[in-house]
Formats: sequence, structure tokens, C-alpha cells
Amino acid sequence: MMNEKPTLKSLLETSAGKKLLLLGKEQIFTQKEIERFLKRFKVTPVKYLEEDVIGVVENHRLNPVEEDISNEAYERHLPIYKLSAFEQLLSEEIDDDALLMAIKLGNDQERIVRLLGNEHLSNALFVRLLKLYTFHPEEEDNRQDRDVIMYTLRRYIDIKPNEEDLLYSYLTLRRLATEATDPELLKALLHFPNFEFLIRGREKITLQETIARNPHIDEETVRKLLATRKVAIARALAGNSVISNEVQKHLLSHKDEAIDKALAANSAIDDTLFEALLTRGDDAVSLLLVHQPVDVSRYEKVRKAGIDEEHFALIGANEMLEADVIKALATTENETLWQMLAENKTVPAQVLASLYEKGGREVYLALAKNPAVPEAILESLYERAADDTEMLAALAHNPSLPEAKLRALFEHDNFEINRGLATNAALPPELLDVLKIDTRLQHELAQNEQLVKSYEAVLKQNKAMMNV
Repeated sequence: MMNEKPTLKSLLETSAGKKLLLLGKEQIFTQKEIERFLKRFKVTPVKYLEEDVIGVVENHRLNPVEEDISNEAYERHLPIYKLSAFEQLLSEEIDDDALLMAIKLGNDQERIVRLLGNEHLSNALFVRLLKLYTFHPEEEDNRQDRDVIMYTLRRYIDIKPNEEDLLYSYLTLRRLATEATDPELLKALLHFPNFEFLIRGREKITLQETIARNPHIDEETVRKLLATRKVAIARALAGNSVISNEVQKHLLSHKDEAIDKALAANSAIDDTLFEALLTRGDDAVSLLLVHQPVDVSRYEKVRKAGIDEEHFALIGANEMLEADVIKALATTENETLWQMLAENKTVPAQVLASLYEKGGREVYLALAKNPAVPEAILESLYERAADDTEMLAALAHNPSLPEAKLRALFEHDNFEINRGLATNAALPPELLDVLKIDTRLQHELAQNEQLVKSYEAVLKQNKAMMNV
């Protein structure tokens, strides 16, 4: 029975005074770095099959002479290891602090680039190295810069073999800045050139603005972003829920309309900012009323702000209203507000019932689409609709409508009604299959949760089959 090959580390640990044969060209580590590593074990690297050689490390590419040496080593029953295994062991044995100190002292940019290409390094060390790399903004297409960007994308973005072209797109860098959850990585990305991305063919956004919007940035990154004194970055930060109240107040002092609107949509603002933003123009007030949690105290501030009926009605669409606030809103004499409340899925059933009693066509149409409306009211709206296509189309959207009624709506064979049915996740599958054939309904079908989930399931199944 053949002896089991020892692990490379155990071989080195038991071979003091011996030699290790290295065949082929070094890759991630230089010859000197390899020599320093082996010196710990008192093992000497050699290029030829000498006496006292206890094992072989091979690159996957060997020249003819090296192939002959490898064959001879095999015949001698010497253990042979891949270069990648040796590089992984060396990587695992790195003293991070000592390495970083040596690089800082020598400002060895070449070494940084080599190490960033080492997939065996921990993410923590990779990020620390990334912060030490100096980009070349004066050069349009610097090779080292491009390599560093690709190493970063390859490490953090799941790139399939048929998607390698994504590594050459700076839009993938924006994706990383959007999806990253490591505050230190986001901090390192601030060292990158401030690339500008064109979104959806019209909106331009920079890398720094993208980082400013990421909810995983820490206080140090916020300070660095503010230090740029760029209005666009301030606007991006204003909408980020992780920024401190102190920073929010600082941004409010800019008296910039776009910053005010971003703060108004930021659910992390306190009551003081909420009250201040009530005086900052119709757009900011509209966003404030729709996107902020509103308790009784805030509601009183809204009432005293003297907001016109049209803008005040927007509060009815807010899905973060306290129960007492909802009750108070339902008693106001504002039909537009009633309509907004009637559409709101978070409004309690008893309040929706009271709105039904108030009546009004616009309120009925809003109730017809709301899945939180009690079934009895939906049934009543259906019976009253008769041949009212607009009302029937509104009901067709509602997943809480009984299946029998959905089937009856399908029998109308009316395009406007079918548009509603196409969005309805509760529509029986066989009816949905019929609607899928109508190319005019593609937009509505894309909103159907049932259909979207089925497509996602197929995609996951295909991915699993490919992995197998």
C-alpha cells in the first residue's frame, strides 16, 4: 500500500535542512518572497533535482527540460504539489501587519498589484492593500489601474464564465459600490478615480455619489464625502438613512431644494427636521407627507403648517400612519384625501368601510383596487358595477376579489378589464396562460407577482442544472 502524500505544510515542518524543488515560473510571489517564506522552515528552494530534495512544487506550465525533471521526480516517488497550493499556503501564513508596513516603507506599487491579484488573500487584507494603491488619473488607460479594478470586481461580483465582459465595464464598478456591505471596502473605493456613469441613457452619477447612497458607509466615509464639498454628493448623502442627525442638520443648512427633497424622503429624520422641512416648498412637503412615519405629534405639526388641501391629501397615501392619525384623517371633509386613504393598503378595514359609506365614484374606484378592503364591500362594488367597465377594470386588479368574480370578469373578454386581470396574482393559472398570449399585455403581466415568481423559479432551476 502506497504511503499517503503529506500535506505541503506538514512536509515543510518536518524537513529542516532539506530542499524543495520549484519547477516553472513564479506567479504571485517573487523568488525572494518564496525564499523568505521557506527560510522559516529552514528549507532551501532549488531548480534542479539535487540531493535532499523532499518534494516538488510545479507551475502548470513547464518547458521540456522542466518536464523531464518532473518525470524523474515522479519516478523517485517524491510528492508533487501544484504551485497554486504552495501560493495558498504562503498566503495563509502572511503576517498582515508586517507585510503592510514593508509595503508602506517602500511604496512598492508593483507588489501591491501582484498581491491584489492573489485570490487566496483574505478580504480584510485585500481591502487594506487596495487603500495603499495609487491610481493614475492622468493616464486614460493605465494597465495597472485596469488590473486593480478587475481584481476588485472579480473578488466581489459573481461573474459567470460567459459574462467576463462585465469586468471591462465600469458600470459593474457602480454595481459593486451599490451592493457592497463592507464599510472598509466602500472606504477603499473612495480611492478609485471618481468615474462617471450614465444611467438609463440620461442620468449621470459618479462613483462617489453612488458610495454616498450606500446604507453601509460609516462615519469616517461620511466625513470624507462631506470634505469634497460637492453639492451632488451632499444631495446623495441627504437621502441615506445612516447619516447622523448632526449631518442631517448640516445638510439642511445648505438650503438646497434637491437636498431638502432627499431629506424629506429619508425616514431617519427626527421631529425637528420634520417640522423644518414643512416650510421648505411644495415638493419637499409632498415627499414628507408620503414617506415619513406620522404620529399624532407630527400630524399636529402638519395641520398647523397651513398646507393647501391638494398637498395635504397626499398624507392619505402614507403607509406609516399611526392608527389615531388614520381615524382623524377619515373624518376630514376632503374627498381627495378620502380617495388616497381608500387606496392605502395599511388602512384598517373599519376605516375603509366608513369611506365606502361616504360614497363618491373616485373613492369607490380606489376601494375596488385595494386588497385590504373587506370581501363584502368588494362583492357590493361588483354588483353595483353592472356594465361599468372602469369599475370592473379596477376590481380586476384586486387579488382579494373572490375567484368566481375573477372568472366572471375574464368572460367579459374586454381589453381594459384584461389589463387589470393581467396584473392580478390571484388569477387562476389557466386564465393567466391565456392572457400571456396577448402581446399588448406585456407591461401588465410584468407586474404580476405570480408570474414573476414562476419565472424566478425557472431561472433558479436552470442555474442549479448548470451547476450540476
